Amino acid sequence: MQYTGSKYIGEYIDGRMEGKAEYILPTETRYVGDMKDGMFHGEGTLYFPSGSRYDAIWDKGLVIKGTYTFSDGLQYEPKNWHYCDSYDRRFYTEICNGLKPAGISQLTNMDPPRKIPKGCYDCGDGFYDPVTRIIKDYRNRYLRNADDDEHEWIVRTCRKGW
Repeated sequence: MQYTGSKYIGEYIDGRMEGKAEYILPTETRYVGDMKDGMFHGEGTLYFPSGSRYDAIWDKGLVIKGTYTFSDGLQYEPKNWHYCDSYDRRFYTEICNGLKPAGISQLTNMDPPRKIPKGCYDCGDGFYDPVTRIIKDYRNRYLRNADDDEHEWIVRTCRKGW
């Protein structure tokens, strides 16, 4: 663990991670569930820093069946998923809470939307500064540098903080 930056809280059998456990990755993603022979095995959930989660049944580290739930409670469906597409353009919070009166637009699923720092863009997983080309998460932690394609897409399509 000291080499990977991960943390394990759980049982060991013959020096291997096994039984009920919590495994915390350096990215702050957490796995809570069953381990066997040092791998995710059985029922377990990955909790992501964004607040989303992935509940799954694992077999020797591989997913057999799982369900992804976004931080707002929306569950992803791999087939016939019509969330925010050409069939139904409402955000999940609008589906749950209803539409706003005519003339009042809801710009994001979060209502009211996040305040975007001046000159930056909200690119979905954080704020993008086009001058430095750095994307930081909503807690102001570094995520990545944007390449030319991502920069162009963000500037063309994302909301800007004026």
